[in-house]
Amino acid sequence: MDEDIKFYLDHAKELMEKSIEHTMHALQKLRAGKAMPNMLDDLSVPYYGNMTPIGQVSSVSTPDARTIIVKPWDKNIIPELEKTIINSDLGLNPQNDGEIIRINIPPLSEERRKMLVKHAKNEAENGKISIRNARKDANDHLKQLQKDGVAEDLIKKAEDEVQKMTDSFTIKVDELLQRKEEEIMTV
Repeated sequence: MDEDIKFYLDHAKELMEKSIEHTMHALQKLRAGKAMPNMLDDLSVPYYGNMTPIGQVSSVSTPDARTIIVKPWDKNIIPELEKTIINSDLGLNPQNDGEIIRINIPPLSEERRKMLVKHAKNEAENGKISIRNARKDANDHLKQLQKDGVAEDLIKKAEDEVQKMTDSFTIKVDELLQRKEEEIMTV
């Protein structure tokens, strides 16, 4: 029966690690006034009848802290790339010179910074909710094991272990949020 307890503890830890990874990815997508190639990762363009991520039809680079360069492999796709970037919720204004698309990243206003911090806090809270859901799931399974005859003291130890993991991963989310807030608010 100890095998079952270990399985649920490992499963909870795995779910919590995935929550951290997801939160990190979500926070990385928030732009903090600096040009980052991954800002365009979620954008796709129609290419030969399929929606294709921008990174698969072009190279995306940042020659400096305020500029993103999108250089498509096929120059015929430039109008679609430009339209996709304009219509995204990133608030970017691409310039097309026929060869490449240049995107200048404007400095963030104070109001926009505060909106981004609020959005970052929402993403962090979603990460914490996911961690708490993993805790609840593990504890539910442990309670079922107790009903199935596993010793109460083993279950109690396992529940304490799940709580320690939950606390540890929640602290990691708080640290990620704090770093992102500092990055966003730094002018």
